[in-house]
Amino acid sequence: MADPPGCCSTCATCLLCPYSCQWITAKKEKRKGLRTTKCDCSWFLFLFCVFLFTLVWLYFAIIILNDFHNFNEFIFRERKLWLDWSQVLLIATAVLISYSSVLLVLALCLQLCGQPLKLHWVHKVLLILTALVVAAAFTGLGIKWAEEWKSARVSLQATGPFLHIGTVGGMTLLAWPLASFIYRTRKTGLRVFLLLVYCAAMIALYLAPLGITSPCIMEENQLPPKPALVGHRGAPMLAPENTLMSLHKAVECDVQVFETDVMVSADGVPFLMHDEELTRTTNVQAVFPDRAAQSIAFNWTDLQQLDAGSWFLERRPFPTVQSLSPADRNETTKQRIPSLEQALEAVKQSNISIMFDLRPENHSDYQNFVNVTLGVILQSGIPLQQVLWLPDGFREDVKQQAPGVQQVYGRKRLKDEKEPVLHVNLPYQDMSSEEIRQYRQDNISVNLYVVNQPWLFSVLWCSGVSSVTTNACQVLKEMKRPVWLLPSSTYLMIWIVVDCVSFLIIIWAFILLKKCSHRRQTAGECTRNESFSPLEPGSACGTLSNRQAAFFSQT
Repeated sequence: MADPPGCCSTCATCLLCPYSCQWITAKKEKRKGLRTTKCDCSWFLFLFCVFLFTLVWLYFAIIILNDFHNFNEFIFRERKLWLDWSQVLLIATAVLISYSSVLLVLALCLQLCGQPLKLHWVHKVLLILTALVVAAAFTGLGIKWAEEWKSARVSLQATGPFLHIGTVGGMTLLAWPLASFIYRTRKTGLRVFLLLVYCAAMIALYLAPLGITSPCIMEENQLPPKPALVGHRGAPMLAPENTLMSLHKAVECDVQVFETDVMVSADGVPFLMHDEELTRTTNVQAVFPDRAAQSIAFNWTDLQQLDAGSWFLERRPFPTVQSLSPADRNETTKQRIPSLEQALEAVKQSNISIMFDLRPENHSDYQNFVNVTLGVILQSGIPLQQVLWLPDGFREDVKQQAPGVQQVYGRKRLKDEKEPVLHVNLPYQDMSSEEIRQYRQDNISVNLYVVNQPWLFSVLWCSGVSSVTTNACQVLKEMKRPVWLLPSSTYLMIWIVVDCVSFLIIIWAFILLKKCSHRRQTAGECTRNESFSPLEPGSACGTLSNRQAAFFSQT
């Protein structure tokens, strides 16, 4: 490479110290004759790749926050340890992305100043560790939580236009250090290669919107109605899940359906409980320390002795627990496990519907569970159209005994469906926007779960989903429109403007740095000529010297 330009000593020191861990000035660096070697370039390329790798992981980390409560529950079932692991995830990701970003910025600034990219061995080790940690995170995600890859596909519909703009901006800024490097290097082949790669990448980015689709690119008058809200176990961010308090909080959030889970006690009383063990949401270990915590092993009298609310204040499953009022905290400590009969009465009075799973599905006495549960429903006096039946087991028996109950299927409709499917309940990852629109045209109600983040709710809203099951009913209730909605003509204009501005900035960067490179070369030639021969009057250096002499003589 050519000699570095005249970067001020202070700037060079400030950049070299954190990057190379050496307190040396630009002049000393010149005396040592250090240059950026092929090995140094390889480490810079590795740094750039690690930065992109951590940036992609940051994107995934933000996406999976919507479903992270499920991960917290999984860890508790496996290790009996409750912690909000989303905070650990975000802190660790922030540290990794900050570290790689700072190093990359330092490297780019050093390149602009013409300083050697001598990455210290400590940074090399830390970069390798960063890459390994992120790779392990992606591997674990793929093994234990594979459905989140589908979440990425959904998220791109919400972020695609903005990712395009951000990527174009980042690649545009990259033109400055790239142009600086190209004008300094003496290797023609490397220059051509870098220019071709950069131009190909920019052309691909400029044309990327041709492949970007989002349901929220539509006219305002084409926006479907806002999806109805289904309270997942009530309002679990505001009250202990599957309690009467949670049901009432969900009603205050204007939910239309209370979604819950039903189990049957040892003496045949259906009650609300999600986990097969009582450990997570009750104080069963304190009341019955010598008994197994299996939910269906307890009779109703024993279940009524358990506190189903205090765990909510102790473990704080959601950050919203900290903002509870003193009255709500007091009510939380009084919660008990409700029976299905109590829940049906509350639902009937609130004039909302109830949808539930019957657990555990693989129990040998499951048919009796179905019969007992159905008997309680029929005796409660609730209008059967307010009951949404989810369990697949013995569904035909339910249709015969209670034909007014609405059947909700946890699968997509079949091609040879014998009976019309009017309601489906699926994970939000399992249905595309096209399928949702088709079901809507065929008058099939689609409920997707579990939707907590506004960006995800916005995508499903634009797609035309009928309802969503959510933990964050208090958040989605306040949304009057999707997070963003762009007419196609507006998006086309933004696309063209961004691409044109980016192209002009890149051209300006290369022209400006070309002039700077020419001035540096001229100054270098003048310095060398002064050492060996007197200046010729007609030369550039002579002209410069004559102007300086005239200035001093006038002074």
